[in-house]
Amino acid sequence: MISVKKNPACQTFVWFKSLLTVVLLAAFQIHAFPQVSNTDIPMIGAEVFIEPGQTNEQIDTWFRRMKEAGMTVTRIRMFESYMHKPDGTWDYSLFDMAFKAGEKYGIKIYGNAFPATSFTDVGGFKFPKSEENLRSIADYIKNMVTHFRQFSSLYGWVPINEPGSGSLPDDAFTGNKFTEWEKHQAKPTYNSKGYQELDFKEQQFLVDYNTWFLNWLTEQIHQYDPGRPVHVNNHAIFQNVAEYNFPEWRKFLTSLGGSAHASWHFGYFNRQQYAVAMSANSEILRSGAGNIPWLMTELQGGNNIYSGGQPMCPTKEEISQWLWTVIGTGSKGAIFWCLNPRASGFEAGEWAMLDFQDKPSDRMIAASDIAKIINNNPDLFAHAKVLESGINIIYTRESMWVEKKLQTGVTPYEGRNVGGVMKSALGYFEALGEMGIQANFKEIDEFDFTQKDYKGETIILAHQVSIPSGYWEKLENFVNNGGKLIVDGLTAYYDENAHCIMMTGFPLQKLFGGNIKEFKLVDNLFDVNLSIPKLILPAHLWRGTIALTSAKSIGNIGDETIASFNQYGNGEVLWIPSLLGLGGRISKDYSQLVALLNDEAKESINTIPFRFKNQQKGMMMKTLKSGNSYLTIIINKSGAKQFVQLDVKDSKLKPTVLFANKQGTATVESVQIEPEETMVLKWD
Repeated sequence: MISVKKNPACQTFVWFKSLLTVVLLAAFQIHAFPQVSNTDIPMIGAEVFIEPGQTNEQIDTWFRRMKEAGMTVTRIRMFESYMHKPDGTWDYSLFDMAFKAGEKYGIKIYGNAFPATSFTDVGGFKFPKSEENLRSIADYIKNMVTHFRQFSSLYGWVPINEPGSGSLPDDAFTGNKFTEWEKHQAKPTYNSKGYQELDFKEQQFLVDYNTWFLNWLTEQIHQYDPGRPVHVNNHAIFQNVAEYNFPEWRKFLTSLGGSAHASWHFGYFNRQQYAVAMSANSEILRSGAGNIPWLMTELQGGNNIYSGGQPMCPTKEEISQWLWTVIGTGSKGAIFWCLNPRASGFEAGEWAMLDFQDKPSDRMIAASDIAKIINNNPDLFAHAKVLESGINIIYTRESMWVEKKLQTGVTPYEGRNVGGVMKSALGYFEALGEMGIQANFKEIDEFDFTQKDYKGETIILAHQVSIPSGYWEKLENFVNNGGKLIVDGLTAYYDENAHCIMMTGFPLQKLFGGNIKEFKLVDNLFDVNLSIPKLILPAHLWRGTIALTSAKSIGNIGDETIASFNQYGNGEVLWIPSLLGLGGRISKDYSQLVALLNDEAKESINTIPFRFKNQQKGMMMKTLKSGNSYLTIIINKSGAKQFVQLDVKDSKLKPTVLFANKQGTATVESVQIEPEETMVLKWD
């Protein structure tokens, strides 16, 4: 079959250079350079924006402000346009001032490659436009890297800003690369039983194209600065994640990162949900990073006026929420965009943590307070790891492709529009968050299907409309070996070719214990009545009815089965073919979904050492383990003061308030937390 998973970028592009060189260099870099690792202290910082007109005194002040705030890292966009002169000469003096200031104040610098582009191109282009442009980029990297590698403040390189374009560029260069790529695709071993298929080659190519260009840029950098750490920041994760192949990227990146700007990237959420949006964004990146470290490369630091999708200024409380959420997801740091505002053009005067007098804003003071706590507890935070819950929310990029391909226009129904697949998964993530549970958020290729025992592990497939054929047997093995599978919505309606597998011999019938009779549109919201357990859950748009084979009915409408339970091997499958995750999200009420999860995912939940005793609407908790200590991060977005009972499995553990930005207090059994407050408890 045609699959990016069967044909990763390093295999399908004959014009790739061998990744072996990069792998060897990656091994060398451990000895060559200090670098972010999974046992480093998390680094907090803010990006310094360098542009013509700035003075040495200004730049020195900005780095001094970071030092005073306890910040240890920055990122700088290395604008070719500000170095490469019209006569072909290079003048690095503007950026030299910044790197010297980094050396003076002990600030690590990520140099972000930014080849020449128009002044109005705020984020930078994502792919080369021509062979000439590709050669120009290579020349730019050669000149820039060979100059700045001399500075001890240089920590690593970011080869491209915010990869991810949403669609293929329309130019001859890309067209030629697509033609080359297509020639080298293996013939698919699965062909939807001979039925006509929709063409997803462009989507598959885009995944490989991103991987190729990112790897090519990394190789260019390592030609002149072998072994230097390389990092990259993805953006608009909830929309663009289907074009990222993170497991392939791990082969040549030192660390993975992301941009998570509420104004740009959180369109699927309202402002009260921004903390949970940051949490989901972070979990996707943590999963993508796998065995390499991750850190959040860009967080919104200040006000946006004309730029961004949603004008806003983060509050100091939101800065604390976002930063602790990132740390609580195992990040090795975060960099705010940005420290100082640019002075002209798009984004002029926006996004900054310093005011126009170069004094710290309340937002920067909030970030500084957290940076100093981390710096004062280096061992605790260096060794802090996410405490796994055993609950895995799985998405498939093919579901996002199919959903987008089949659109005919925006409708009043969220499940029918682009985003329905992701929002369904997010519904479960938010519900689990209100239980105080930190769920994994993984692309299906990132889940480890090689284990022999999955007892205590839960997979949730929420309205993942396409389950590729390569995962049918893997899901069977997961359940057969003791796993719990929870399935809702139109999950597995299609294969990877948008062929409806439910009507031509359902390949998951043995696993699910039945097949779909039909789906019917009901309403924006309707009720799903379960008999075991007795619950009435809000659902969205479609209701499926099931033709049972081995499964047992646990919910009916008239004489039709609408929910089933199937014992398969040593595991179980709960199947409710209505959109429960999205129903809870639209109704703004997860209480019934929480009750269902408490019952159906209890083998995972009962092993979690910290959670809320009862559902806490508008709240979330993250848990880390460091040595013999635990850290719980609790955020209150409910809009009111809360007295929260905790379920702590080990009664010998006692809490200490490590951070509380209001009047929060804690005992062994409960916390008292103010609205918008973030609390961090250390348990020993």
